[in-house]
Amino acid sequence: MRNRPNRQRRMSKHILILSVFIVASCGLAYELIASALSSYLLGDSIFQFSTIIGCYLFAMGVGAHLSKYVKDEDVLARFVDIELAVGLVGGMSAALLFLTFSWMGAPFRTMLYLLVFLVGAFVGMEVPLVMRALNARQTGFSELVSKVLTFDYLGALAVSMLFPLVLAPHLGLVRTGFLFGMFNVGVALWSIHNFRQELPDVGGRVLRASLVMFSLMMGFATSDRLVQWGENGLFGDDVIYSTSTPYQRLVITKWKDDLRLYINGNLQFSSRDEYRYHEALVHPAMETLPWARSVLILGGGDGLALREVLRYPHVEHVTLVDLDPAMTNAFRDRDELVQLNRGALRDPRVTVVNADAAIWLQQTDRMFDAAIVDFPDPSSFALGKLYSVPFYGMLKRHVSENGLIVVQSTSPFFAPHAYWTIDATLREAGLHTAPYHLYVPSFGEWGFVLASPRKTFSPPSQYRLPLRYLNAETTREMFRFPPDMPRLDMTPNRLNTQSLVNEFEKDWREVIR
Repeated sequence: MRNRPNRQRRMSKHILILSVFIVASCGLAYELIASALSSYLLGDSIFQFSTIIGCYLFAMGVGAHLSKYVKDEDVLARFVDIELAVGLVGGMSAALLFLTFSWMGAPFRTMLYLLVFLVGAFVGMEVPLVMRALNARQTGFSELVSKVLTFDYLGALAVSMLFPLVLAPHLGLVRTGFLFGMFNVGVALWSIHNFRQELPDVGGRVLRASLVMFSLMMGFATSDRLVQWGENGLFGDDVIYSTSTPYQRLVITKWKDDLRLYINGNLQFSSRDEYRYHEALVHPAMETLPWARSVLILGGGDGLALREVLRYPHVEHVTLVDLDPAMTNAFRDRDELVQLNRGALRDPRVTVVNADAAIWLQQTDRMFDAAIVDFPDPSSFALGKLYSVPFYGMLKRHVSENGLIVVQSTSPFFAPHAYWTIDATLREAGLHTAPYHLYVPSFGEWGFVLASPRKTFSPPSQYRLPLRYLNAETTREMFRFPPDMPRLDMTPNRLNTQSLVNEFEKDWREVIR
């Protein structure tokens, strides 16, 4: 009987140490969820991650300071209460943020940093309270610090690996938030059970924990409906397909005969006028290269640029490199999307490679007669590297001397500094450029740049294929810029500065309400 108190003391230590592992995992998960969600919705991932991490760490410091005001006899009770609070606030944070952005918009940033601060403050109180509880159980200082910090860091490591590989792509951000909220409440219930002799108002705490757990479980079970409801409010039309991947959030909506693709909330095309964009992207280059046999498409996982390239009978093979398999799989398998791209991704002449375009270009030795670059706009540094001098220099080495490169280049009207930065970057890479533009109703005025390794470009005077928008007259107009879209003298986009991303953000900030 003499050893029972010692066994109980050792058991309570193990329980508290394991709690550190779980609460550290939960705390980092909430931080990653807020950062990823804000970068999806607001762009500029480096800014979002940097400011959220800074706010979170500051809040943890505030929480650690506040923990000193907890009386020694109340440490376990306050620890349980904080677990319930962080489980409720952190668990529901992703859903609250997403619905706020979808239906209210303006208060999103305020809500974002408020929730990050609250969660950070709660998490900042957890570890000091656990350390004080362990100290009260006669744990040596060196053992206390080493064990607590070891399990704290192990919990962070576990979530940092699971979040991009399993949680975000398979559960989604909203459901992941609810899941980790339930983990926090689970720690609270476990602590209530194991320390019930030391806790006041055990019945009340069990009731509160049960209510919070039930709320989180309901949120987890209905998260798909919550996301769909929020996205219907965000996009206005019915959402027919949506998924979160390690790289982006893909949403496809439908209204009557209009299919629209959104990546991280940004419109990529409308089926009502995408033909204008894709005819302009593909045909001026392809019409000029009647001998082209091998074509490279970078980006364009929707298969719409590919659809236009495959219309040329002399094309023998097309390699399409798109980072996200969720994109290419959806546009290869879903009937309404296959109908839109005319089954281009199923064509036997096509090889689809799901890889980072920059890494793939470094590793391949293949040469192409034409390259069509259809990446999303450079709204983040991850995308900005694909518009840089080193990237274009590498691409140039994979295109034949008489071949052509065409790059979608954002709007020369709404984002002129970004547009002419892309042109300057291509020229810095040793390419001759021919900028052009057209009006796409869904986007407004949009721009492209044709580039050639060794010759200047002359626009086609006719097209062999029947086209809906392009003819000799519209082509001539595309290569003329009116006085309100003058050429700007810009600095090329280099990897170490990523000036393009900053120019893009500044340009669009002036026009987006």
